[in-house]
Amino acid sequence: MRKLTSKVQFKNRSWLYMIFICIVVASCSKKESIPTPPEPKAFQQLKVTNSANSLKMVTLLQENFEQGIKRSYAAGDVQLSSGSWNLSDALIGTLESDRKEGNKSVRVRNSGIVHMNFDLQLKGQVTITVKHAIFGEDDNGTWELWASTDQGGTYFKIGNSVSSNTTELQVASFSINSYGPIRFELRKTDNGSNRLNFDDFTVTGQSEPGGGGDTTVVPGDNDHLLLGNPSNASSSVMMFNNYLMDKIYYKLSYSRDRGEPNWVCWHLSAEDLGDVSRSNDFRADPTLPDGWYQVQNTSYTRSGFDRGHNCPSGDRTATEGANSATFLMTNMIPQAPNHNRRMWANLENYTRSLVRAGNEAYVIMGSYGAGGTGSNGNATTIDNGNVTVPSNIWKIILVLPNGNNDLKRISANTRVITVNTPNNNEVTTSWSTYLTSINDIERVTNYSLLTNVPENIRVVLKTKVDSGE
Repeated sequence: MRKLTSKVQFKNRSWLYMIFICIVVASCSKKESIPTPPEPKAFQQLKVTNSANSLKMVTLLQENFEQGIKRSYAAGDVQLSSGSWNLSDALIGTLESDRKEGNKSVRVRNSGIVHMNFDLQLKGQVTITVKHAIFGEDDNGTWELWASTDQGGTYFKIGNSVSSNTTELQVASFSINSYGPIRFELRKTDNGSNRLNFDDFTVTGQSEPGGGGDTTVVPGDNDHLLLGNPSNASSSVMMFNNYLMDKIYYKLSYSRDRGEPNWVCWHLSAEDLGDVSRSNDFRADPTLPDGWYQVQNTSYTRSGFDRGHNCPSGDRTATEGANSATFLMTNMIPQAPNHNRRMWANLENYTRSLVRAGNEAYVIMGSYGAGGTGSNGNATTIDNGNVTVPSNIWKIILVLPNGNNDLKRISANTRVITVNTPNNNEVTTSWSTYLTSINDIERVTNYSLLTNVPENIRVVLKTKVDSGE
């Protein structure tokens, strides 16, 4: 009788347990149906996790320190491919004892600090990776990753301290949820005279297949790449025909095999226009990776083609340094003389007149194909085959009234001037003859243009054909 009672009690308890579980599940379902509040615009330290199969990683910033030149430990700024960085008790090392991938890496000593002078605009989960090692035969050292969300005013630590204890480059990885502007800083924390190397600083974010994720990087106002990176150019030397270069006054994608830029983009405002004389100091660009052919100032001599600026000298007349920067040969293409000095000059002058009238402009200029006609007739290459003569030259000019928050001010009514012109001496003097749409440029170049502009607005702007002067 007692056994029967125990069985009944057990069954009753089982039913009670099942009812309890059902209530818990129902309660959880109700909670899930309540809208999740938006995440605060703050930063939370997260564990590094493996990306799921449904996600892909998108590179948001990649700095390998190959373009920098800084030979002393004294604090100072250095222009790198990703932007301006400050190195304090740190330099760009090129010795055999510097642990690096490529020819250069950062070397820090004592309480050295390496930080960005610019912000990334991020939304969503991001991962930061840093390659690190001890320099030469020095002792082990420790370092940390810090970040600032107020343009370098204050910093907070991300993750744990990292120990560098080998001469082989190791990868340290950090992950955060970031919303809004942020810049990063590497700090050597052991305070010793031992030296450490840092290389390949990379920021990546997760996005869904097809680019549907919510992680975005948008440069700030007046950044030359505000509208987007047309070809997803990268500062990796492996991207030898789509190599991203930052010349401070403009940015470009360079093709090693063509010996010229694929495209150049720049922001133009009234502050860029002054009374500085044309420098005319055409010269090779010494920041090209080692072993790449450097086009010289004499490479176009007697070719029948002008050394045609992409970013014009006339758009950079505020300072001598700005004007001189436009005469690097990485900013040049072989351009038919009549094309360069007449029709193209008219378009450049017209753009500057819009800016002087109270506007600012974002400009993208590019070229493609092979085979142009200069004063000596048709040619596909010059300089013993080292420089390709493009068949077509194009330009996109987005015009905005002066103001702030430029991306938010772009609308379906924003003026966009797009031209696609043959590179020959027979072109007319009127650029209006060659007006076209951004869709046409994308079709012939396979680029993706205006990618940072909201899609509903971008679709409209890409179909527009301007009415001309």
